[in-house]
Amino acid sequence: MKIAVTGANGHVGVNLCKRLLESGHEVNALIHQNAENLKDLPIRLFQGDLLKKETLLSFADGCEVMFHLAARISITGDQNSLVTETNATGTKNIIETVKYCKIKRLVHFSSIHAFSQSPSDEVLDETRPLVSHRGFSYDCSKADGEKSVLEAVKTGIDAVVVSPTAIIGPEDPEPSLVGKAVIDIYNHKIPSLIPGGYDWVDVRDVVTGAISAMENGKKGEKYLLSGHYHSLKEFSASISQATGRKTVQTVVPVWLARVGLPFTTLYSRVLGTIPLYTHESLTIITEGSRLISHAKAKKELNYHPRPLTDTIADLFDWFKQQKRII
Repeated sequence: MKIAVTGANGHVGVNLCKRLLESGHEVNALIHQNAENLKDLPIRLFQGDLLKKETLLSFADGCEVMFHLAARISITGDQNSLVTETNATGTKNIIETVKYCKIKRLVHFSSIHAFSQSPSDEVLDETRPLVSHRGFSYDCSKADGEKSVLEAVKTGIDAVVVSPTAIIGPEDPEPSLVGKAVIDIYNHKIPSLIPGGYDWVDVRDVVTGAISAMENGKKGEKYLLSGHYHSLKEFSASISQATGRKTVQTVVPVWLARVGLPFTTLYSRVLGTIPLYTHESLTIITEGSRLISHAKAKKELNYHPRPLTDTIADLFDWFKQQKRII
């Protein structure tokens, strides 16, 4: 088939494009700023902007399926209008493009952050309500985008929604926020950890689940593509196990990390870098659900995420090949 992919230059996008090409599909890739990570792939590149509908039509023309991955990520908790416009308004423009170009199926990438994380001690599955508009900017924008897609299904388009958790794994060229955290832990740039953790999922399993959603997902359904929950201490230990290098195991109280927030924020502003941690990231780590279920994806998409230890080992092999670590 001829398949359109937005956000093709990102971590998931690069892995998805390669898998689609391996399966014999043609790929049209929508590029916003650069195509550096796709330069060696035999795909058609289209410069475009989710907020400029006229730039999307040639990209989608003649395609049978579209994967919508493009999004603007924020961990600062700000009410950033560009985050909302890209993730919510941009998704509405994609829906209109799907309708106009008569694309047969849309696979929309939402996020676990679109779901309310409370109560955190109960199983979180596809029936959990989405976040309210009192949530973080990114969370609300992803929830709004998801709602638009499911509303569009009622008007005739064929779409499925996939919602990954924290994505990690090889072929992470930028690297992603998670990839950068892995390197920082390896290089002893993170002095201590906090209680809490996250559900980590291999990027290759996310790609497999998304392609299965394209092929086997039911119209109008949502699928959680989760992996396995691990505390930050366990996560750091997995890096040590994969590399043979001692990594941080010291855990400090959350209140102490919050005391340091103004200093990390100021430091990052001076250097023009992403903060080591933010109020939003602390909230995610300490209050996020530990019981995220992929039972529906397992049953309907034959989805089986691999262990985190395997992912981290493969990620470091890739980092070494790319000379990202010594």
